[in-house]
Amino acid sequence: MLRNFVFASLTFLSFASQGLALGSEYVLDSAHSSIEFKVKHLMISNVKGSFKEFKGKGSGTFSKDKATIDAIDVEIMTSSIDTNEAKRDKHLKSDEFFDAEKFKTMHFKSTKVDYKGAFPSKIHGDLTIRGVTKPVTFDVEWGGFIIDPWKNEKIAFEAETKISRKDFGITWNKTLDAGGVVVGDDVNISVHVEAGKVQASPMPAKKQ
Repeated sequence: MLRNFVFASLTFLSFASQGLALGSEYVLDSAHSSIEFKVKHLMISNVKGSFKEFKGKGSGTFSKDKATIDAIDVEIMTSSIDTNEAKRDKHLKSDEFFDAEKFKTMHFKSTKVDYKGAFPSKIHGDLTIRGVTKPVTFDVEWGGFIIDPWKNEKIAFEAETKISRKDFGITWNKTLDAGGVVVGDDVNISVHVEAGKVQASPMPAKKQ
């Protein structure tokens, strides 16, 4: 009986591994993607910014009727932060905020995907900022699947989440005379993704 159980378990793991291998690899198209954020300033307005340099890859199985994401892995260059104000960007790169010299990258790696019908609705994963890793969940709006005029398979989606910057050790602030603080705690993150399927390399010709 134990022998049969072990055999069945190994067979299941073998099929599961084969299933995971079925997903094609996709690479983030940074020219048609963006990573943006928004945070409260002086308790009454919002400062918006983005990261200009990032790279990412993932795997999954996609069509017009169904989308299955197996994995997502994204790396963001911390020093590429841009809020349209050089002095503020310099402060954000300092050790009072992102400490870009020491922590050159931020990282997101998916751990689980929820679906609504045939398409992703939530992406769960681990976000690392300043060397601190915390679980986050992105709400997903699926964009679609298409084959472009150059016969490349493309997918697109948008994702949003909210984090507390203090959870990642970013605690700098100043108290206002009238009450409140200069910088809000919560940071809204929005990601706009377009990714392309990695084309299989042709097999090298056999030597005669």
